[in-house]
Amino acid sequence: MSHISDGAPVTPEQSIPWVIGAVAVTLLLASLNQTIVSPALPVIVGELGGLDHLTWVITAYLLAATVVAPIYGKLGDLFGRKRVLQAAILIFLAGSAICGLAGNMLTLIVGRTIQGLGGGGLMVVAMSVVADVIPPRQRGRIQGIFGAVFGIATIVGPLLGGFLVETTSWHWIFAANLPLGLLALGVISAALKVHPERRRHSIDYAGAVLLTTTLSAMVLFTSLGGTTIAWASWQSIGLVLLAIAALIGFVAVEARAKEPILPLSLFRNNVFVVSNAVGFIVGLAMFGCVTFLPLYMQTVQGVSPTNSAFAVLPMMMGMIASSLVAGVVMTRTGRYKLLPIVASASLFIGLMLLTTIGTETSPVMVGVYMLLVGMGIGPVNSVSVTAIQNAVPYNMVGVGTAGATLFRQIGGSVGVSAFGAIFAAGLAANLAGSASEGHAMSAAAIAQLPPAERSLVLEGFVSALHPVFLVAGIAAALAFIIAMFLREVPLANTLRREPESEIEAEEHATAAAVGG
Repeated sequence: MSHISDGAPVTPEQSIPWVIGAVAVTLLLASLNQTIVSPALPVIVGELGGLDHLTWVITAYLLAATVVAPIYGKLGDLFGRKRVLQAAILIFLAGSAICGLAGNMLTLIVGRTIQGLGGGGLMVVAMSVVADVIPPRQRGRIQGIFGAVFGIATIVGPLLGGFLVETTSWHWIFAANLPLGLLALGVISAALKVHPERRRHSIDYAGAVLLTTTLSAMVLFTSLGGTTIAWASWQSIGLVLLAIAALIGFVAVEARAKEPILPLSLFRNNVFVVSNAVGFIVGLAMFGCVTFLPLYMQTVQGVSPTNSAFAVLPMMMGMIASSLVAGVVMTRTGRYKLLPIVASASLFIGLMLLTTIGTETSPVMVGVYMLLVGMGIGPVNSVSVTAIQNAVPYNMVGVGTAGATLFRQIGGSVGVSAFGAIFAAGLAANLAGSASEGHAMSAAAIAQLPPAERSLVLEGFVSALHPVFLVAGIAAALAFIIAMFLREVPLANTLRREPESEIEAEEHATAAAVGG
């Protein structure tokens, strides 16, 4: 089936500051809704019931947002970023409205699913819009700002969610999306100009279905495995087999598709493959830290749940600062290869230092370690998106950008699941034979234990965290090695430039070195 597209790329005569502002608001919406709901979950369960379905409030959004990301990227390439982004915002707002009005857990989960179906496109298409209006070299600074927005949302989300729950109602967590989303929609509609270009396109329906099946099975396995379903259960094994079968089918279909949803040629592009491999590992390490550091601060350092969000502020400050610096470096030099190498080295050092924390470690020292971790995470996303957009053909900018988002999200999902299993196994082994074995390990419960028992439990708790940070550190070392193989294609100063081939880039780099 063919379709007519009027979604030609936009021209430089845009209201660029307005476009960038609207994109930033859109990214803020997408990022906030990954973290803002967590503080409200106990209150939601208390009001709506459905404790056995609680995890689906988070999983439904994550699953939907992940599986549609590459599809949105391709649709943006085929039909134009403006109309696809507008559709994503409207879907997201519809889901938000359903969540805000939900009177039972099922309705809330349905709303979160619809939110995710829109939210998956917000980040991907919004970042692709930048490629339509700003040349790659100047794009680095903007992507650095967007990376800072993501960092801010990670710390602001739980705080804002907690504040809204305490002062109003959990319904306002979702209602607050409506004015921001409508503002972004209005600015994008007014500022982003599209010049019609009629072309016929073939939709890769089979590829879309198989990719959705693959990603769904992967996300469900990593999100539910070890918690809702046992790792060795028939459900887990079935999800793994389904993911493998769908992936094999997807590769076979994409090799023959006229306009594949995720072109296999991208996986022959050095920049795409290396950048996404590093992004996957950094996503894994980031979500592991974001999950377990607040837990450490609450349980061992004795801070409140609200203050534990502030406790990870050094990591977020490191992310924001390093993301902005990376953007400036890319804009001024037109180079980016050194950035992920330095970032992954900082990440490795910070994670290895976290393996030394104990029950008596100063919060200041923990803050320094987290700062190093944040400095290692910050540049990776902005560098990956900028480098990939510069290195792929213009008609693949959307799917290339989607790849950067997709691999980071999958890395995060795998990280939370794997680190959770490592921590649980370590904690069970450390407390084996003690009076606390098999008991709930909440901070409040631990605080009520006799001093000697509490000391034993806290030592076991901290010891169980060390393997988590060690494995994350080993992953960061692997990212450092992989980043060494990144081939640098100098960032272009012109808009809509088709990148030179890797052979041409190598020849030009050699000539420049000889000339220098």
